[in-house]
Amino acid sequence: MIDQMYDEWGVGTDLPVVFDSGYGDCTAFRLGLEDRGLSYVAAVSDDLSAYPGDAVPELPEYSGKGRPPRPRYPGKPSNLRNLALAAGRANLRRVTWRQGTRKTSGNPGAKMRSRFMALPVLLANKDIPRNPDGSLPARLLLVEWPAGESEPTDYWITNLPAETPLRELVRLAKIRWRIEHDYRELNTGLGLKHFEGRSFFGWHRHVTLAALAQAFCTELRLDPKVPAPA
Repeated sequence: MIDQMYDEWGVGTDLPVVFDSGYGDCTAFRLGLEDRGLSYVAAVSDDLSAYPGDAVPELPEYSGKGRPPRPRYPGKPSNLRNLALAAGRANLRRVTWRQGTRKTSGNPGAKMRSRFMALPVLLANKDIPRNPDGSLPARLLLVEWPAGESEPTDYWITNLPAETPLRELVRLAKIRWRIEHDYRELNTGLGLKHFEGRSFFGWHRHVTLAALAQAFCTELRLDPKVPAPA
């Protein structure tokens, strides 16, 4: 599907791929995107193995017998949760990623916001290929740690450049929920699942009209409202 999007549909390769932890925890999927030169922002589980970004492999002393040892990292890897906790709240920054609709006394502007930090990490799953010098590829870990929570709640891994602004990382990580919202709107509000016919032709027409209705709703949402004349 991804190959078809980029090879046949002409989708630009400068657009990052965003996906949930069902795919994000799969090393082979992430490596497949990297082999295609694609960037991504992947939700992941907090128990993925990783070293801190500044960890360096060491070459054990050679006894002179047998095969010479290869460089390896000292100690066992930690996991994303422990690395985030070790970084601590001091690294958190408040980020607003979009305008919401639910106003509260503490948030009268209905801003969608939370606290985040980005940390360099070295994912250490056994199926991640090492570089010739024994090092692991560096990646950015995006962590969400909302106020009032005792520990982080969400984690993402990305291969975007280390200098990518934190706000842009958050925007991309959170944009996946827009997809789920639109899919729910398409099913419930616009009747995608209401088709009761039996022909493929009828189904094709039904899906097309539902998609057009959603496109119209999207245009209304994106365009500023024009005040009606008095």
